[in-house]
Amino acid sequence: MDNNTDPDPRRTPGLKPGGTVPPGETPPGEDSTSGAGPRDTQNPTKGWAKGPLAAIAVVTGLMAAFFLVYAVFLWTRA
Repeated sequence: MDNNTDPDPRRTPGLKPGGTVPPGETPPGEDSTSGAGPRDTQNPTKGWAKGPLAAIAVVTGLMAAFFLVYAVFLWTRA
């Protein structure tokens, strides 16, 4: 089985001998370049990891608790 998806110049209409395109003619479509580069294994494919989300939640909770205690402290001193 041939996996070459390039058009065959002998069977493609509008091509001159040798595979060149005459002026005013639309060239044939090319193969996709989606698989041209190396496979990306460094970056996550989607979403956030559980560790960073947990760290953000803990820091946010500590900040909220601090400001709540500070507000109660100020309210009781007034």
